[in-house]
Amino acid sequence: MSHLPNLDHYWLPFTANRQFKSMPRLFKAAKGNYYTTIDDRTLLDGTAGLWCVAAGHGREEIASAVAQQLRTLDYAPAFQNSHPLAFEAAERLAQFMPQGLDRIFFTGSGSESADTALKIALAYHRVTGNPLRNKLIGRERGYHGVNFGGLSVGGIAGNSKSFGNGLAGVDHIRHPLDIARNAFTRGLPQDGGIALANEFEQRITTLHDPATIAALIVEPMQGSAGVVLPPVGYLKRLREICDKYGILLIFDEVITGFGRLGTTFASDYFGVVPDIITCAKALTNGAVPMGAVAVKREIHDAFMSNSPANAIELPHGYTYSGHPVACAAAIATLDIFTNDKLVERSAGLSGHFELAAHSLKGIPYVKDIRNMGLVAGIELEPTPGRPGARAFATYLKCYEMGVLVRYTGDVIAISPPLTIEKHEIDRIFSCIAEALTELAAEGEQGMDPTRYLKNEQLWAAHQQEIHQQQATLEQTA
Repeated sequence: MSHLPNLDHYWLPFTANRQFKSMPRLFKAAKGNYYTTIDDRTLLDGTAGLWCVAAGHGREEIASAVAQQLRTLDYAPAFQNSHPLAFEAAERLAQFMPQGLDRIFFTGSGSESADTALKIALAYHRVTGNPLRNKLIGRERGYHGVNFGGLSVGGIAGNSKSFGNGLAGVDHIRHPLDIARNAFTRGLPQDGGIALANEFEQRITTLHDPATIAALIVEPMQGSAGVVLPPVGYLKRLREICDKYGILLIFDEVITGFGRLGTTFASDYFGVVPDIITCAKALTNGAVPMGAVAVKREIHDAFMSNSPANAIELPHGYTYSGHPVACAAAIATLDIFTNDKLVERSAGLSGHFELAAHSLKGIPYVKDIRNMGLVAGIELEPTPGRPGARAFATYLKCYEMGVLVRYTGDVIAISPPLTIEKHEIDRIFSCIAEALTELAAEGEQGMDPTRYLKNEQLWAAHQQEIHQQQATLEQTA
């Protein structure tokens, strides 16, 4: 066993810190499709890290590229200077994008990508003589990161309620989840997409002058809200409405990019080309923080042709935009996608994945199953007065059984590396089935988190003993 670190100083993101530190779930190594925990157990990674390790863990190609770059050029100033690898990475990424979206702005994360895309949209209308186009439209249950722009157009109340009003001039359209009509649909729901998209048009023409709207931002598939799939025709109709009113359409593809749906991007899957695409996560296989925004050439060129000579066309950017080490990781990752044909592999596994996911129908507490490509959401019947408690208990039980799943609200989300094998897919869903069956048999007791991960609880108790010993020594000194 490894030594447990002092848990006091690190404030974990999006985590119940007090609960976590009572049973710390720590990884010390990863290789292929598996993590190694601090107590030397092996966990099958059912979540590709956090949707990001698409090519599997510990890729030597990425490690070598990063090490070489660190020894060659560790950092170059991002403003008024650059380095060749940034241009190479942009060219390589542009080749993966839908045709026409070949102007790339690099960021440090998906959150930064969302805010960058929104700022580009607002600035584009201003530079083309339409400064009154300054409203942004998001969607209920949307997730566009945690910076103030993405938070404002996002539609998850729990993410924003602590942080004030956010941006002004923001509205939201309805999300497409309709469990009552579409529960246990395999793939995309067939009905309701056109009507739902038309509601966007009705809403903006009733509540806003369409000539004041800069952009609509949506995730083609809503991931963080629990795998919400768009009905057939929905996104295509949104594209038509945006075209009709001169509104830019932004696809947030931080989750759906790079093969998750069995195509390079969701834009390819749906045959809908937005004006701007945001990405991150799998861009570097999670190895180095990096995001990017791909923009239609006409949008980029409008800045170049309508700005004064020698002026900064877009006063925006980050210290780590186009970071040399991140660029090296991105190029190595894109090589892996090409050489290993990971997108095609994802498409080839999607049928088996769908069958395995829907094998959970009839298992206790399973309310709905939603799937697309290599992603699935298993929505559970909530526990009255305790939202998310059953999904959390399921996550803990699966962890104990050697499979890492993700819970978000009352949904178990599965998004394994694209290197996953069929027998590993089967194991993920059979583990969830076993965990839910045991929870049903245990009743209320099964919802008690302290029943799980005894090793982790012993580690935490040991940490507390060290604290007490230190406090005693300080008192007697």
